[in-house]
This record gives sequence, structure tokens and C-alpha cells, in this order.
Amino acid sequence: MSKPAAHAAPPIPPRSNNLALWILIVLLVIGIAGAGAWWFLQGRGAQAHAAEPAAAATRAPARYYALEPAFVVNLADTGAVRYLQADVQVMTRDEATGAALELHTPAIRNRLLLLFGQHTAAQLAQRSAKERLQEQALAEVRGVLRAERAPDKVEAVFFTSLVTQ
Repeated sequence: MSKPAAHAAPPIPPRSNNLALWILIVLLVIGIAGAGAWWFLQGRGAQAHAAEPAAAATRAPARYYALEPAFVVNLADTGAVRYLQADVQVMTRDEATGAALELHTPAIRNRLLLLFGQHTAAQLAQRSAKERLQEQALAEVRGVLRAERAPDKVEAVFFTSLVTQ
């Protein structure tokens, strides 16, 4: 007779490689995306570096024009007599604007004297107030030049000395 069958193990289904295939696809997509990002950023970086020397080469040197003599004005304080003394320089990179600054210095000085005299010593005590005064002075200088139909490419107004007393 025949022997009884030993415990037969159930047949093992063949393992599919779907999981390995998906892992391989995901890694491939990540690799391609990383390579594309690197290539894109390298291309942009090269363009930015190429543009910097061109911009620097076309930029003219700064020229400073001192508005002399120093401004001395009475401040708008009502309780006491207070003064402001300021040495002012105007910066431009445009030669035509520099010539216009020299030509219209009396009108510019007048407008700045009127501007400085509107403030009190307390208003000018903080750095932020002095920076606002610089911005206002820049607007006044540009305003005079525009009114005279002169080039107005003034970039900044600097206080090289500013004393309130």
C-alpha cells in the first residue's frame, strides 16, 4: 500500500517583484528631479555671476558735492532758542546732475534751510528722525532740480556733521 502522505507544505506562490519595481521607479524619479534642480540652479547662478561684472562695469563712480558753507538754522523750538548746524553733501553718479547741482546751489540751499528750520531739537534727537530728514532733504534737492528742468539723478544726501544746540 501506499504510504500516507507526509505533511505536504502548501505551495508557495511565486513572489512578485512589484515592490522592488516601485522602489526602483521612485528612486529614478527622485534622481532625475534632483539632477534637473541642480542643472537649473547652476544655470541661474552662472547667469547671475555673468551679469554682476557687466553691471559693475557700467556704473559710474560716485561724486560728492559739498553744499558749503555749513547750514546754521534756528530750530522751531518755542521754549528756547535752539540751533542746528549741518554739513551736507549730495551724491550723484551723473556728471550732468553734478553740473546742475553746482549751478542751482543757491536754490537748493534755500530749500534745505527752510526744511531744517521746521524741526525741533526733540524731533531730531533720534537716529530715525535724522534719517527721515535725510530723505526729506533728498526730495527737496530733486524737487529743485526738477523745477529747473535739470537732470535730477541725485542718489543720496549725507550729513557729514549734524549738531543741535
